[in-house]
Amino acid sequence: MPLVNQEVYPKPIYLFNEHLETVVPSLLRKEGGVPYVRERITTPDEDFMDLDWWKHKGAQSSRKLILLSHGLEGSSQRPYMVGMARLFFAAGWDVLAWNCRSCSGALNLAPRLYHHGDAADLHTVVQHAVNTYNPTHLGLIGFSMGGSLILKYLGQYASTLPNSILGGIVFSVPIDLGSSARALSNKGNGLYRKRFLTKLKHKIQLKAQQHPNLIDLTGIEGIAHFEAFDNQFTAPLHGFENAQAFYKNGSALFYLDAINKPTLLVNALNDPMLPQACYPYEQARQSNYLHFSTPKYGGHVGWAGPYQKIAWSEARALTFANAFWDA
Repeated sequence: MPLVNQEVYPKPIYLFNEHLETVVPSLLRKEGGVPYVRERITTPDEDFMDLDWWKHKGAQSSRKLILLSHGLEGSSQRPYMVGMARLFFAAGWDVLAWNCRSCSGALNLAPRLYHHGDAADLHTVVQHAVNTYNPTHLGLIGFSMGGSLILKYLGQYASTLPNSILGGIVFSVPIDLGSSARALSNKGNGLYRKRFLTKLKHKIQLKAQQHPNLIDLTGIEGIAHFEAFDNQFTAPLHGFENAQAFYKNGSALFYLDAINKPTLLVNALNDPMLPQACYPYEQARQSNYLHFSTPKYGGHVGWAGPYQKIAWSEARALTFANAFWDA
């Protein structure tokens, strides 16, 4: 019953509410680039995804691999991705930071984008890594949407996971998509909602130029909430009847019970984007593998001051990996 007691995150004193904890690390934390080597792979539907590798060389070469998954409208270059890559690389791991379709700086080709429940794309990346890199140890780390993909993948593919997979470590995960989408409509969350929707609308408009007979942009500028956006675009583009069907199918919540590898889920209690449905206390109590931690502070993918070299979340991930992954 690996429910973790409420952990202490010593937040910087100047980050005095959940919004500052969320926004300041995202805007002000500076991480220099890492020497990724990009690889473009072809997906089963003849689209592409861009993968960024960082490998040790020569005598330091490793067969241990950390696979990093970014959040909504993120990429391999986000500070939280680069910071995690640096820490695990220094600890002897090679790194694979993958970019969801359309998130690498190049618009994908298929008449679709990506979404929170797209475990099939993560499966494609994992299989490619296993077939080409052949890791002896493979750990998955994700943030927000990327964490949702990992949890769903570990549950959905539990009976067929590659032997090298150790488990997952995920932060700030909206495991119940419907309630999280509604939470973004709450007072105080307008900044996040508008930012995400502005970026997603732009991509939909570009996608409509690629496939003009497929996507109807009528009313797109007036869409102000995620459920309306998901009803008109996300659901039909990805084969769902409506937003509710998408939320039900895509929510990692329904796959937690099947997870059979040591997995850490960390959701801060003051996360402005996560309602109560995203805190699976009972499922963690009943699981032998799901370690669930709820720091009082941290915001959404926070846990870092802008001048901290190592974020609390990064140190927490490495501690868990050292304790529960036989690597």
